[in-house]
Amino acid sequence: MVSCRPEDPKLSTGIWRGTLFIQNRELPFVFDISREKDKYAFTLHNASERIRLDSLTFSGDSVNIYFPVFDASFRAACSKEALRGYFTIHYADNYRIPFQAIHGQSFRFITSDTNTHIHPDFTGTYAVEFINPDNTVPAVFIVRQKGNYAEGTFLTPYGDYRYLEGNIVRDTLWLSALDGNHVYLFNATLKGDSITGTHWLGRSRNRPWRGVRNEKAKLPPAESLTYLREGYEKLEFTFPDVSGKPVSLQDEMFRNKVVIVQLLGTWCPNCVDETAFLAKWYPGNRHRGVEIIGLAYEQKDDFEYAARRVKILKQKLNVAYPILIAGVSDKAKAAQTLPALNDVIAFPTTILIGKDGKVKHIHTGFSGPGTGKHFDEWVEQFNEIVNKLLSEQTEMRQ
Repeated sequence: MVSCRPEDPKLSTGIWRGTLFIQNRELPFVFDISREKDKYAFTLHNASERIRLDSLTFSGDSVNIYFPVFDASFRAACSKEALRGYFTIHYADNYRIPFQAIHGQSFRFITSDTNTHIHPDFTGTYAVEFINPDNTVPAVFIVRQKGNYAEGTFLTPYGDYRYLEGNIVRDTLWLSALDGNHVYLFNATLKGDSITGTHWLGRSRNRPWRGVRNEKAKLPPAESLTYLREGYEKLEFTFPDVSGKPVSLQDEMFRNKVVIVQLLGTWCPNCVDETAFLAKWYPGNRHRGVEIIGLAYEQKDDFEYAARRVKILKQKLNVAYPILIAGVSDKAKAAQTLPALNDVIAFPTTILIGKDGKVKHIHTGFSGPGTGKHFDEWVEQFNEIVNKLLSEQTEMRQ
């Protein structure tokens, strides 16, 4: 093994194909390495998404590639043409997955179509359900296929599965994603309009899923899942910001404003997607009388750790609105911090409050940019609700 140092270009630039080894399966992913002077960058590819990381450090024959927002990393022994090591999620106990990567390969599951096999056409929309040991979860599966190449995503009541990419290998569709937190592998087979498959989640979890082609497939209304308990009209809370200063929804800066309360976690890719949208939206709308408060529910019951994660998120996404440290990511414990709500069943959950201080709208989950038109529809609906709340002539809160 040769030395792998930034000043000594032994780590080849260009395209790489990686493989995570989970549950006796191979989960492929693609990335590229670029170099400017002594600085390397690592960019993950998931369909049209690109996740760029500049946090590469070197020690002897090893490289460490860090995902600062998700608190995860690759650490590998490296040569010019190969990497071998582990992908680690640091906030979880002993969460290490072995991986390897080869320079110069760009395919996901199989190389380009050779036209030696007639592939089934998976393109379309499906009403599906994931089958867990104690329940089933409805979802909408969307897939686009060209030859043996495919992209897609799943929409669920709790959020979407972002950018999935893969291939049809003979008669089976395979899709994968790695974004720093999600470690997802799917397969599927078609029989007429019926589809069945398996979802492998990280190191140890897996579950079957099934469904039927339905171009009009929809989820249950996102506004029906989380709601105010009987007797409540308002949300009240006080949590510390990243400096430890208590911030309350009843503070003067929120008085007589439309307020958007975002329940999130820095560990949650859907939350990061929503935060990226809100961070860009907020500067252009704040002058209209709108404020945003993020409530972060983190993986550790440790204020210093949680505040550090939130500071990194705010810096990476240029978030100008406050994000408070509200609790831990356990949904039952999160619900206890907001007793006005019937439950917290998903991160993110977005609560819109009128100028009178009353809760007007609660949206569970988020359809992010990986869902295409569904994201556009969410943005349109979000703006319509905010505009309506801003135009309401109501009695100002006391």
